[in-house]
Amino acid sequence: MTEKNMLLALFQEIDPAAQAVDKLRAMGIENEHVNVISGTPITEAMLGRPHQWTNVPRLAMGGAVGGLIVGIFFAFGTPALYPVYVGGQPLYPVPPSIVVLFELTMLGIMLSTFLGVFLDSRFPSYSPKVYVPEISDGYIALLIDCAPEQEEEVKKAMTEVGAESVKTAEVQPL
Repeated sequence: MTEKNMLLALFQEIDPAAQAVDKLRAMGIENEHVNVISGTPITEAMLGRPHQWTNVPRLAMGGAVGGLIVGIFFAFGTPALYPVYVGGQPLYPVPPSIVVLFELTMLGIMLSTFLGVFLDSRFPSYSPKVYVPEISDGYIALLIDCAPEQEEEVKKAMTEVGAESVKTAEVQPL
């Protein structure tokens, strides 16, 4: 397996950064080897990158179904197990049951969404990370994982599209 070099290109504006991503793609560097670091949220569409898929919506729907099942058990299963007739009221009162079903469904969605985001972000991560102090000043950084023979070509291409600096990235634990 060949060793990879990590280059860090800093851009002040988003347009040159988007052009840099396109140029890297044209050079044969795949999206998995380019990481965008920014202090402000930048969507994939702004840089022309493919949409990142996540499992959080599926987990949320699973939590909703689980919460609904628990709600059905509490609203209708408990009175079936322990029937208590009070003053001519029905055994299964509908209005309070709707409230219980809604609340437990929402609780299931919230818990599963929280766990889904937590797991999807791979938190906590103990691997070394790249810290770029310039990000706090509004810069956009591209962290490029390239082969050693492509390093000079990538540096030249990033400088051509408007990178303020292109240097080897230092990876250190935070």
